[in-house]
Amino acid sequence: MIPQSVKDIISNGENVGLMQTLALILFIIFFLGIIFYVFSRPKKHYDEAANAPLDDDIEDQNL
Repeated sequence: MIPQSVKDIISNGENVGLMQTLALILFIIFFLGIIFYVFSRPKKHYDEAANAPLDDDIEDQNL
């Protein structure tokens, strides 16, 4: 039997545990990747982004 939709695949009780485990592992890998990306950026990058709205006001006043 060839599944016709995702609902057919999910309702099949044979691989539900495997699918949940794979989904959890992928989520953890994605989450750890984002954490690594955020902490690997230099602090200067975040300081510039945090001060960007304030810098625009100063430049507008000088014109």
